[in-house]
Amino acid sequence: MLTGVIRPVESRTVDVQVDDLTTLQETLQAQTPDGWDIVSLPQRTIARRDGLQEIEADDMTTLIGKVPDGWQLLYVRRV
Repeated sequence: MLTGVIRPVESRTVDVQVDDLTTLQETLQAQTPDGWDIVSLPQRTIARRDGLQEIEADDMTTLIGKVPDGWQLLYVRRV
């Protein structure tokens, strides 16, 4: 049996008006919800990193087929 850990794939570009990168990072961090991380400066992109779930299957092909649209398979372990 295989167990895979999946999470939703979602990113956003946040509109902010600032004069320098330090202020940009501070302003963007203040607007970033829990479970999200800043992934790109100065493009102002944040990405969701929460929402982990486990899925199970007998083989890798079936496990991959169980990953819903908009989700990514992070890792697999044999149980």
